[in-house]
Amino acid sequence: MYAYVVEEASGPFLRVELSCPTVSENDVLIRIHASGVNPLDTKIRAGTAAHAKQPLPAVLGLDMAGTVEQVGSCVTRFKPGDDVYGMVGGVGGLQGTLAELIVVDTDLLAHKPKSLSMREAAALPLATITAWEGLIDRAKVHAGQSVLVHAGAGGVGNIVIQLARAFGAEVYSTVSSEKSAIVKDLGATPIDYRSLSVEEYVAAHGSGEGFDIVFDTVGGATLDASFVAVKRYTGHVVSALGWGSHSLAPLSFRGATYSGVFTLYPLIRGEGRIHHGEILAQASALVDAGKLHPLLYKESQNIRDIGTAHDLVASGTLGKVVVEL
Repeated sequence: MYAYVVEEASGPFLRVELSCPTVSENDVLIRIHASGVNPLDTKIRAGTAAHAKQPLPAVLGLDMAGTVEQVGSCVTRFKPGDDVYGMVGGVGGLQGTLAELIVVDTDLLAHKPKSLSMREAAALPLATITAWEGLIDRAKVHAGQSVLVHAGAGGVGNIVIQLARAFGAEVYSTVSSEKSAIVKDLGATPIDYRSLSVEEYVAAHGSGEGFDIVFDTVGGATLDASFVAVKRYTGHVVSALGWGSHSLAPLSFRGATYSGVFTLYPLIRGEGRIHHGEILAQASALVDAGKLHPLLYKESQNIRDIGTAHDLVASGTLGKVVVEL
């Protein structure tokens, strides 16, 4: 099979021929049609993602959509010809998705949403799993709650907005003024974080009490602001980028709670992988019900343009970049 290998940090993508991977009893062999490019992929390639190391040389790529070609002897959920998607490799020594074929632990997979193309489906796994683990698994979002999403036009943020709306919550999002139309279209009330302080937007949109759930997708000072914006006693802050050192005093004085999300752990450690497949199966149902859709970059990228795709993501695109194989 052919694959694209990076040999050194920030190195080019080199097309090589590799032996076809062997299918074990709980695995499936997938022909990849599309590979999503996340900001994390660019950091792994650059060697700057300490929490997501991939020894080089390696085939990179976390997300994919493709078609099952072969199943292991113990696999019952999938059969050859099934279209699937998932976050399946590219970290911890696992082969990534910038390749013709990949062998995947069946627990990590779900059937692709019927209403989406391969390109669209490949845009969803990492962002959707991250959003779901934080908003639904940790914060237990439900109807009638108020949810504040930081950077709602971003890759994870736009999914958080859609999931919160699907579960009946009222949603607000910090966003730059030039991107406010995006979060409005998703059903959230935009908050211009550049012109309003935390206290001002809590007073204007949080009834002066704060929000039931605050989902941080930025980290740093934005996570500190989240501790100030959350509702007293019953509020919950979730962060997908809680890697720094922070004072918990504002959160403690509110009697509120906090959860971190580390989406890659099941891939790296092999624990809890089946929940990723479960999340994506439920996400597929929401997609086909018209309650969830990917926010895609305006142009498609061909497999010959992997380097360009990474450059686009590193520069900060609006919408998910996907490489089609």
